[in-house]
Amino acid sequence: MTTVPVFLVDVLPAGAEAVLAGAEGRHAATVRRIRPGEVICLADGRGGLAECTVTAAEPDQLRLAVDHRRQLAAPQPRLVVVQALAKGDRGELAVELMTELGVDAVVPWSASRSVVRWQGERGGRALERWRSTARAAAKQSRRAWLPEITEAHSTAEVVNRIGAGTLILHESATDPLGAAELPASGELAVVVGPEGGIDPAELAAFTAAGARPVRLGPTVLRASTAGAAALAVLSVRTGRWT
Repeated sequence: MTTVPVFLVDVLPAGAEAVLAGAEGRHAATVRRIRPGEVICLADGRGGLAECTVTAAEPDQLRLAVDHRRQLAAPQPRLVVVQALAKGDRGELAVELMTELGVDAVVPWSASRSVVRWQGERGGRALERWRSTARAAAKQSRRAWLPEITEAHSTAEVVNRIGAGTLILHESATDPLGAAELPASGELAVVVGPEGGIDPAELAAFTAAGARPVRLGPTVLRASTAGAAALAVLSVRTGRWT
């Protein structure tokens, strides 16, 4: 079965006809070589989808007939991962995996043991890479909702956003993630530490703010994969994956 390709647009077409132009149009026409008669899907990243049939393919855009529109509700609870900054491309790998597995928001966290520091222009470029990675992964996995990648947070800023539905992945925890009490709505956040682990002072600050330490299993995962593993568990437990 052929998979219908997804292209992101700012606003879904309102009429019976549309034009996919700009970077997405050039990619569709030149790179993907999509031709008249083929079906594509436009997504606005906010739950809106429009299935379209290509009527004409030009060098840098596609002309479309809009066949069907639909609006998907945002899933509940909202899954958020506070992801410690990781060295190399491991942070981008984490974002890619988590986007494919359904994360709704990723909060980059400058933990005390993070080797990488996002500062100045370098930090801006790193954040843009995370956002570009999330956008590409959302298209590949045919997501209706584009995940939010927030500005980088300090430990104090993470503490301020911790709520009753915040879990900390930690190897010393006694309660398993699979048995933790979960909220039915609102925000369900998971904190993933850096490769060197969460500093004891940070762990104490998070728990004092109401977060609960949980363990994934008997082994210790990399910072780039722990968030994705947790999302898989939570997607089953919250009914996202049925």
